Amino acid sequence: MAKAALKTAAAGPSVERRPALAGQSLSATGVTLAVRPPAERISLRAPDASIAALSKALGVALPQRPKTSAAKAGRTALWLGPDEWLVIDESGKDPLADCAKISVPHSAVGISHRNVAVSVTGPAAAATINAGCPQDLSLDAFPVGAASRTILGKVEIVLLRTAADAFRVECWRSFSDYVFTFLSEAARDAAA
Repeated sequence: MAKAALKTAAAGPSVERRPALAGQSLSATGVTLAVRPPAERISLRAPDASIAALSKALGVALPQRPKTSAAKAGRTALWLGPDEWLVIDESGKDPLADCAKISVPHSAVGISHRNVAVSVTGPAAAATINAGCPQDLSLDAFPVGAASRTILGKVEIVLLRTAADAFRVECWRSFSDYVFTFLSEAARDAAA
């Protein structure tokens, strides 16, 4: 028995990486919350002169107007500032590697393991998010494709409207439990 214990100890501890919020979801009247699958993400900064080359390398036109996004072939680019984008790839390709192939001035930082995304869908999706987000989510003010860095409760998020009644909420992994719990409570209130 002592030999078996020594052999197990020599092999080292077993480590299993589990995604944040693994297996969590919520369905209430008019709204559904679901944790999005892991995705590749980069924080991209670049001057105007580099936008065309970066857009070509990434395969998606980097949006150049506030509150906009662009998507193509599983890759989405969200405008966050005059020279800043969040690029999300759900097709399994690496946008960081694509940026590394070109020599125009830019800064691309991999943030795939920093962020977690939650989808909020259904007729009460906007009301659920507005329980803690001051952003005007009417379709006139925040149409499909609109993206914004904003807050939800006490946490900074990036919000993307993916359909008339659907949103993607991006947050830091360390705040993901707070965000999911906040949205869960707001969904139950919106359903009431």
